[in-house]
Amino acid sequence: MDLSSIARWVILAGVAIIIVGIGLWFAARFDLPLGRLPGDIHIEKNGFSCFIPLATSILLSLLLTLALNILLRFLNR
Repeated sequence: MDLSSIARWVILAGVAIIIVGIGLWFAARFDLPLGRLPGDIHIEKNGFSCFIPLATSILLSLLLTLALNILLRFLNR
């Protein structure tokens, strides 16, 4: 693996981190209910708390799959 391909991967990782950061910023700014969706499980008992973001995980997985498929179609032209 040559240095130019490593540089390309580092740049793509940086762009991905920026996109995720902007998405999180918009989610906080517009008060999106990520983590509070109807399918998210939150259990609280005496001295115990468990949070399982099931619906949020499924939604983010679908969105990331869509975004990666679009990105890969543009890169494979």
